[in-house]
Amino acid sequence: MSATEKRPVIEVSGLKKQYKLGQIGGGTLTHDLQSWWARVRGKEDPNTVIGTDQRLFGQTFMALNGVDLTVYQGEALGIIGRNGAGKSTLLKLLSRITAPTEGEIKIRGRVASMLEVGTGFNNEMTGRENIYMNGAILGMTRAEIDAKLPQIIEFSECGDFIDTPVKRYSSGMFVKLAFAVAAHLDSEIMVMDEVLAVGDMKFQQKCLGKMSDVANQDGRTVLYVSHNMSTIRQLCTRCVVLDKGKVIFDGDVEQAIAVYMDTTDVNVVHYDLADVARMTGSAGKRFRLETLDFVGKESSVFADTEKMRVKITWRVSEPFAGIHMKMNLHARDSTPVGITHPVDLGPAEPGKVYTSVFEFDPSLLGEGQYFFYLDIFDGALAHAVCLDKPVTEFAFEVTNSDLTMPEWASGWGRIHFPPVKLVQE
Repeated sequence: MSATEKRPVIEVSGLKKQYKLGQIGGGTLTHDLQSWWARVRGKEDPNTVIGTDQRLFGQTFMALNGVDLTVYQGEALGIIGRNGAGKSTLLKLLSRITAPTEGEIKIRGRVASMLEVGTGFNNEMTGRENIYMNGAILGMTRAEIDAKLPQIIEFSECGDFIDTPVKRYSSGMFVKLAFAVAAHLDSEIMVMDEVLAVGDMKFQQKCLGKMSDVANQDGRTVLYVSHNMSTIRQLCTRCVVLDKGKVIFDGDVEQAIAVYMDTTDVNVVHYDLADVARMTGSAGKRFRLETLDFVGKESSVFADTEKMRVKITWRVSEPFAGIHMKMNLHARDSTPVGITHPVDLGPAEPGKVYTSVFEFDPSLLGEGQYFFYLDIFDGALAHAVCLDKPVTEFAFEVTNSDLTMPEWASGWGRIHFPPVKLVQE
């Protein structure tokens, strides 16, 4: 059945979301009320930070600026865009977590949203109690939830801890249970925002398969935000690209990814990370990356004879004996290229800003554009706990210098291995 024959379940017209200068984007209803009450009393807004953006007009910031969108029953819609494009703000508006400044939203059906780890959960309640609470919010009877309960527990892989308060869950367990609840309880629309970045690869694939079944077999609608283009390709039948609060493309998934890649800027050499979104709700609480810089560069373009030096500043809120960091490397189309071995950033105490510089050899990569994420974690590698993971791609480009690779081979493959070692018999 074509989209034109299906029933629209979401209709958005002229949607705008405006924040005050420096106000934290994508706020909740609680933040909106706090800001309103501060204005009534003539006090400083408690939800403001120092910051600038080219979408600032006078004293306001347009997180979304005139979005029109129709989503049909059974569609799996991908929403992609650079950080600050308005993706999370759009999902919060569709989930009725915050209200639009202008525009109209029509939703036909119940919405189950998973916007960050722990959203919609009460930390003091057990996993089982949270399942019943979420079902009740969706208007389900206890008998209906009872029927779904075994499937939810089995899918979540949290059966041994289902009667434990969720405040004792790891971020991975939180994601597994929250996804199982959203996928199995009765809702016509599922809204997912970058949540699969926390779970292990096996569980990620399990979730993608379930979301595909939800759309294709159950006829439910899925809205999925991710920076991982391979999962967008795997799940979505249509894709929207947001840039600076506006829809710049709506249509075929591969074309959307190409448009998104064209927004990648290899001229950026400095990143402020203190206030950007994190992959999980717990990331950035005990350890927080503040800035990242490509050292001594006016652009992040590297000849394959150069060394790429990156400087980060960071702080902690509690003492650490050791903190590990690794790079996750991706090609321009988001295909994973590889990861670096973890490096120990050393011990740290609260109250100080630390600076670390690390080096990477671009000659190991074929010519082209790449980006990387940073993972910061604590504990033994087999049981690592994510401390910080900003939802930010750090883009760079590798060019061939003709000194280390002949022209005919410079663009072949994404990884360039060192020469083999000759052994004399």
